[in-house]
Parts: sequence; structure tokens; C-alpha cells
Amino acid sequence: MAGWESLSGLIRREIIQRGEEGCNVEGYEERRAVCGEDEGKLMALYGELQALEPSSDFPFVEPSDLAGIRALRPQSGHSGGTADAMTDAQWRDKFRGAWAGRLSGCALGKPLESWSMMAGSNGNPGWRNVQRWFEGADAWPIRGYTPERSRAESEHIYLAKWCMKSTRERIKFMESDDDVRYTVLGLLMLEDKGLDWDSWDIGKLWHARLTYQQVCTAETQAYLNFAQVTSHMNAEQPADWALKQEWVRTHLNPYREWIGAQIRADGFAYGAAGNPELAAELAWRDASFSHVKNGIYGEMFAAAMIAAAFTETDPERIVAAGLREIPATSRLAGDIEQAVDIARSARDQLDLVARVWEAFKHYDPVHTNNNAALVAAALIHSGGDFETGITTAVLGGWDTDCNGATVGSILGASLGAQALPASWTEPLHDTFYADMTGFDPISISACAERSYQVFLRIREQAAARSGR
Repeated sequence: MAGWESLSGLIRREIIQRGEEGCNVEGYEERRAVCGEDEGKLMALYGELQALEPSSDFPFVEPSDLAGIRALRPQSGHSGGTADAMTDAQWRDKFRGAWAGRLSGCALGKPLESWSMMAGSNGNPGWRNVQRWFEGADAWPIRGYTPERSRAESEHIYLAKWCMKSTRERIKFMESDDDVRYTVLGLLMLEDKGLDWDSWDIGKLWHARLTYQQVCTAETQAYLNFAQVTSHMNAEQPADWALKQEWVRTHLNPYREWIGAQIRADGFAYGAAGNPELAAELAWRDASFSHVKNGIYGEMFAAAMIAAAFTETDPERIVAAGLREIPATSRLAGDIEQAVDIARSARDQLDLVARVWEAFKHYDPVHTNNNAALVAAALIHSGGDFETGITTAVLGGWDTDCNGATVGSILGASLGAQALPASWTEPLHDTFYADMTGFDPISISACAERSYQVFLRIREQAAARSGR
């Protein structure tokens, strides 16, 4: 059972992953090549890789359990703004802003999710190819959705051909995308179960609502693994789920620190609006199904920022709210702090994305850490301006639609729908296709209202649990 790619390819990526986790993997790539496609030999090598321990001088401490994560959080800092003074109308505007912002940022980046933009080509970094596309369409600097054609095509720079409905010339709604399907799933989970769910329920929800072709990388591997430990005829969680969960999220899953969990934060964060710590906890429950360590932290970081943005307008404080919910001893925390320093000293947008690219290009284009760092830098650089934020996030390359969506969600929640530029929201015509039953199509405003109603219930449930 391979999944997202061949067994040999999974082992190749596992070698990289183990190295990033601090293990000595010298000689393993050569040994993998000798194995060819022999499944027995490859699995024996995989067993060796799984048994490796981080080197004694590995400087990071990165637990995956919630108690361990919380024990290593920064110990000081402001927890966010206050929600007490907001009216129902103001809350509703915030939720409409969050949904519209996420979908707008996603739609901007969606056609640019091609290898030439994500990883670079022709000796150019990805951000430069994004710039070349807009320059070649006489649309630079970025002030609207991605043009369908560009003179950059002559340089073998290209768009993602399956995403053309989101181009400037064709966009009439938000088309289906994994970044927005997971937002729907978060909404559905909270509508159905409130605060009473865990990673087992995430697996059951995926199997019920997602087809196999709708999952990627870490989600593919966890989706397949979960099928080996559950039954569609029995929804009961087994007593040994904690042990099985570890196998589900790690077995043949070298993507366990990639961005897949980070893009799943929003639906949960909307339910915990104004409460970054609760948002991070819900994100931890979700991410723990398919990810470990920095893969989990990425979703917790994003969720805390989104939740904080509902009651906070300063991007510096929003980013700080995210950092307060992840281990200060992690690679991700260090990378985000470095990106924030870059954003504070960058001369302009191009200087920022160029320096962020150079600092984090050693990661895969869809790893958690480089993309989270870019998101943080784009937020700081935006100064709270929506267009500056989403265009900077998308210009940076790597996972363009994911980063545009996350920054759009945060700034949309912070500013509210009425403050978002019509040039970004009106082309969507308040219409969203998620390629999921009940959401095909649905109005964006209806999604926002449902999230607001969930928020009211979650806030009441959380208050009851804390005895307030």
C-alpha cells in the first residue's frame, strides 16, 4: 500500500523527513537506490528509518501531545483583544469577512499552484516566476485576480490548468479546492458535535464526506491507514485508539510535517473566535489525526491567529497570538520569528519575498514551516491592509493558494466584510462550490452565518466547561 506516490518515493521522502527530525540519515539514499522497487527490501529499510533517534545535539524539543506542547509555550504576552463590546451585527460582519477573505485569497493563488511558481524554474525562484506572469500580462503589481494568459508562457512559466475557473477572465464564484473543503469540514464537525470530538471523529468525517481523490500527501496516507483500523459498519472508537492513532498518522507518511493540517484550521478557529487557546486546542485535535510535531504546530499557529483576528487589528499582535500557542523550542517557532524579523526590515514587497525564499527554500514547497513563515511575514508587511496581505502571501511562491487563503482569512476576520475591497469580493458573487453535498453551491454569506451560529454555541459550551 503506497498511496500518494510509489513506495520507493515514500521511502525517499522518509529519509528527508527523518533528517529534518534530527536523525543521522547518511547513506540511506544510496541504500534506497539499491533496493530498486523490491517491496521487501524497501520496507526493511523503512523499518530502520523508523527506529532512528534524533542526534543528541539536535537543538529542538518538539512534542506532539497537547500537554507537552502547552508546557513549552512562551510564558508571557497579551492574549488578544476583547470581544465584550461587539454587537451581533459586528460579529456577523467579522464572520462574513473571514469567509470572503479566505475564499478571495485562495482564488488568487489557485491558478498559480503550478510547479514553476511553487518550486521555481529556469533558474528563477518561484516568487520571480509569479512576478513574471503578472508582468507578462501587464498586470503588475498584483491588484486583481490572476490573468489567464501572459507573455511569460514563452519562458515555460505556466498556470495550473485545472484551476482556470479562478482566473481574472473567468472567475464568477469560488470553485472547489482542498483549502476550502476543509473549512467546510471544520464547520460540519462543530455543528454536529460542538466540543465533544477528537481525532477519531476526524477520520470518520473524512471517510464519510471526502472521496479518495480529494485528499493529498499526509491526508492521503492517513486516509488509507485509517481504513485499516476502522469499519464503516461500526462507528465506535476502539479502546486502543491512542496506539492506532500513532500508526495512522505516521505509517508510510513522510508528509506528516507538511502543510496539509495548516490549511484545515479555519473552520475550527471560526468556532473559537476571540479565544486563541481554544482554537489551538481544536486545531491540535484535528491535526493529530494526520500530522506530528511541526505539522501539528502549523495548524495550531494558524488557528490561534485566526481566532485572535476577530478581536485584534494589529498584525504583530495577531502573529504573537499564534506563537503563544506553539512550543518556543520548535523549528517552526524559530522559523516564524526569523520571518517576522525579515518583514520588519524589508524595504518593500519584493525584498521581503526574496529574503523569505532564500531563508526557507531548503524546505519542500508544501512543507509547513516555510509556508507558515511566509504567512507571518506577509501579515506583518501588510500593516493590516487586505490587498497587500494576500498579494504578498501569493507572490512568495510555494503553496500559493494555501497562503493566500490563510492571510485572507486572518485579515478578513480582523477587518470585517464591509472593509474588504469590492474588487476582491464581488467577482465571487457570494457563491461557493465545495464539491461536497449541501455546499454545491452555497452562498458565502450562508457559510458565514452558520459559522456565527456555531461560534455562539461553542462560546456557551466553553463557558459552561470553565465554570463561568
